[in-house]
Amino acid sequence: MFDFRSDTVTKPTKAMREAMANAIVGDDVYGDDPTINELEKLGAKMTGMESCVFVASGTMGNQLAIYAQTSRGDEIIVGSGSHIKNYEVGAAAVLSGVSYHLVDEVDGMMPLELIEKGIRGEDIHYPDTGLICLENAHGSGKALSLEYMEKVYKLAKKYDISIHLDGARIFNAATSLGVDAKAITKYVDSVTFCLSKGLASPVGSLLCGSKEFIKKARKGRKLVGGGMRQVGVLGACGLISLNDMTKRLDEDHKNAQYLAAKLSQIDGFEVDYDHLEINMVFVKSVYNFEEMTKYLLTKKLIVGGYKDEYLRIALHNDISRATIDLLVLEIHNYLKEAK
Repeated sequence: MFDFRSDTVTKPTKAMREAMANAIVGDDVYGDDPTINELEKLGAKMTGMESCVFVASGTMGNQLAIYAQTSRGDEIIVGSGSHIKNYEVGAAAVLSGVSYHLVDEVDGMMPLELIEKGIRGEDIHYPDTGLICLENAHGSGKALSLEYMEKVYKLAKKYDISIHLDGARIFNAATSLGVDAKAITKYVDSVTFCLSKGLASPVGSLLCGSKEFIKKARKGRKLVGGGMRQVGVLGACGLISLNDMTKRLDEDHKNAQYLAAKLSQIDGFEVDYDHLEINMVFVKSVYNFEEMTKYLLTKKLIVGGYKDEYLRIALHNDISRATIDLLVLEIHNYLKEAK
């Protein structure tokens, strides 16, 4: 089966499986796992942060960041299309006791004037604004510019508010912008990024920030049952993700451009080129996508991931140009049968 639904479906590489088998491990709750310690040190270095903690998922990383930087009753500013708001089960309300102030994004970016408008003033009736949350790369396929990141950072500092970055695909954003990840994270106080999306690890994310912040986040990790033991078997994969897999993301981006060009040549298909900045292609069609996906499944091709009228197709380490050609061929075959 060839799976185009998301870059979360990547399988660990042969090198990762070998690294898992040979990993030196210890009890991570006690801080005794040398592989995890090495991974966290590398994660902090690559983001320019003081400290780092390994967590089970991007959702856990985001929620610990909110937990460690807010007080109960606070309000956090988040994008209406953000992962934190839409795909984390309302966890911020449950775990941290905060509410959302939602801002509609434009090309993945919350307008500065709307962010500032959402910051609460000194009024006995208002909650405090505890945190501003950004997402880069954004789930809509956009990489937020450094200029925008800097402007939000200056605005946040003006009001003494911290910024958390959901950087699930931060290395895709960095690749798209042609910069090092540290060029993005210099404008935030904390960042979560996933090892298990385009970087092909089977499990895990890293949460990075100041030493004091990570100390609180690590305790929060234990609180939610995220304290893990001999987890170096997973950390070994993470080291390969950061050292090796971050360097090949441009291949996925080029494959996305390649697929987009192929799909745009099909009558009745329209590619959203405005959101083609990382490894995802958004396409809409006059044809029935649900029927098409059922057909493609019989050809061992899995597609899905709808966003409104658009079908999202994700490129990743397990998808080659030959597989893309096969997908396009079978789409043509389906359309012949559908007519």
